[in-house]
Order: sequence, then structure tokens, then C-alpha cells
Amino acid sequence: MSIKVVPSADVDATAEIGDGSSIWHLAQVRERARLGKGCVIGRGAYVGPDVELGEHCKVQNYALVYEPARLADGVFIGPGVVLTNDTYPRAINADLTLKSASDWEPVGVVIELGAAVGARSVCVAPVTIGAWAMVAAGSVVTDDVRPHALVAGVPARQIGWVGKDGRRLESDGDRRWVSPTGETYDEVDGHLRWAEEASPE
Repeated sequence: MSIKVVPSADVDATAEIGDGSSIWHLAQVRERARLGKGCVIGRGAYVGPDVELGEHCKVQNYALVYEPARLADGVFIGPGVVLTNDTYPRAINADLTLKSASDWEPVGVVIELGAAVGARSVCVAPVTIGAWAMVAAGSVVTDDVRPHALVAGVPARQIGWVGKDGRRLESDGDRRWVSPTGETYDEVDGHLRWAEEASPE
């Protein structure tokens, strides 16, 4: 395997790019960013300084991943998504001087294993999106998202559950949830587990 970086991409010399990764036209990968194996960074996407991506992540066209975001393996970031890093954004201080890097503290978005953030969504840091969760396109995430949760809206609210295959789960009664592909989960204390992993009551 090898790394593919097209000539129009801007990849800092201190960035670490995993084997098999591709960085496409006009994308920018900043200082000390770390990308795992097999990542895809789409056209015009931005990956900030010190951002960490696990293996096989996809950051689609024109997405903005600001530091200090942390993405686990297999995370999908849709086109035009923004992961913010400033809780109280201002261009200037109270005395009207221009803000500098020392005038604010970046906070990050954490996205866990296999989760997906749909196109044009905004995740307002600091938030954590749980493993295998799904954020519907156009959502604004202001609170943590539970693993396997399906959230949508402005602000985003949970509207269901999704399986590892990304499909919406249907209730099979008594807090059991089933995917169209046959995956079965039990809801235990507000969280999903594989049916065979659920604790007996």
C-alpha cells in the first residue's frame, strides 16, 4: 500500500499519514495531525493541528475538523460538516483588541468507533458522539450522543437507534431492537447492547 496526496493538497511536513490513505484536491492537513491507515480526506476538507483520526476514517468534501478533535476508527464525516472548537467565539477581546491564540482555549469534539455525522451538520464542542451513532444531515449537535443513537434536528435530539450497519432499528417488544439485516440489540439502562451481551434482569 502507499499514501496518495494530490499535488493541490497542502499537507504539513509534521503531519503523520497512515499507509493507504488518500488526500484529495485542495485539502489541508495541518501541523502534527495524525491520520491512521486507510483514511480518505476529500476535496477542500480541513484537518486542524494535532487532530487525531483512527484507521479507515472518511472526511468528505469541504468538511472542517478543527483541533483538538479526536476521531476513532471508522468514523464518517459527511460533506460540509463542521466540528467546532470555540465555546465562546469572538474575533476581539472586550478592549477591542484582536484575539490571539493565548486569549482562548480550544475544546474538541470526540467521535467514537464507527459513528457517522451526516452532511452539513455542526457539532458544537465539547461533545462526544458515541460508537456507531448516527447524526442526521443538517443537525446541530450540542449535547453528547449515546452509542447507537440516531439524532436529528436543531438542536439534535434522539429519534431512534441504529445498528452497526447504519440502518434504523425497529422495536421487537420488551426493549429489544432489530435491524433489517437481522442484528438484534437489547436496551439496558438507556443503552444498546448486542442481545447476547445484555445483562439478565
